[in-house]
Amino acid sequence: MRGLLLILLALLADGAITLWVMAQVPRWLPVQASAAAPYVDGLFTLETGIGTFLLVGCVAVILATVLWRRAPKYDLVNGDPIEGNLKLEITWTLIPLVVVALLTWKAIQVNSTLATLGGKARVATDSEAVRLASANASLTPNDYGPVQVIARQWSWEFVYPEGVRSAELHLPVNRPVQLELVSLDVLHGFYVPAFRLKQDLIPGSVIGYRLTPTREGRYRLRDSMFSGAYFASNQTNVVVEDDRAFQNWLTEAARQPLHPSWNAAVELHGRRLERGNQGWATVAPAPPPQVNVGLDPEAPHEA
Repeated sequence: MRGLLLILLALLADGAITLWVMAQVPRWLPVQASAAAPYVDGLFTLETGIGTFLLVGCVAVILATVLWRRAPKYDLVNGDPIEGNLKLEITWTLIPLVVVALLTWKAIQVNSTLATLGGKARVATDSEAVRLASANASLTPNDYGPVQVIARQWSWEFVYPEGVRSAELHLPVNRPVQLELVSLDVLHGFYVPAFRLKQDLIPGSVIGYRLTPTREGRYRLRDSMFSGAYFASNQTNVVVEDDRAFQNWLTEAARQPLHPSWNAAVELHGRRLERGNQGWATVAPAPPPQVNVGLDPEAPHEA
């Protein structure tokens, strides 16, 4: 009876620690800025909770064994021979099975939900007419877009339906946006931590992606795929604003002449050339995009 009580108290303590750790998860992650973010964070919180419960339980058993069940200092006698314990073997087989099944069920559920919010779709590979027809057919009356997202070594360029070009992505809040992801050279990764969105850009393909920003702010877009020497500098901002501010930005941007945007990779490569182009061989960055609105490297961002 005393042993069962200790086990029960240990499980309650383990559960309390697990719940506390799960409550800390939102503090570890960027702000939630898209409709998909809560579902992704919920799955991550569940995984964290299960991992915490198992880790604390295993460590507690090990510590209890070391502190209270260890052999005397000079005891060199072998332990009692134990050939098998069917109940124990069934238990440690069923527990991982249940855990994995639970995670699989939850992951499928989240993935299905994200698909209804608007996941990825391969639009086309070569024909511009087919690409535009397919993209426009997928838009609903409330959608904005398609916004073409162009990645190259090493810069981002965004082309809006109104013809505006920018080096930072502007989106209206609480409105589904259709993106068309294009790579002009090698593999790139469209990664916005605040959106919980990561999508590879594949040369020769146009990938459609639909998302809904839900929080105004300025967030960071990063290249998540290694795409060459300066890929770490291939970053830009995503600005989410209310519909009126977004429309005003489009109007003002359309008045600006096209000009080369500031580009970190071009600047870094210029410094390399000034030092004699020494070190590992690398390709030169592509010319910075010609845009109406360039990238401000000093602009702050939340995540």
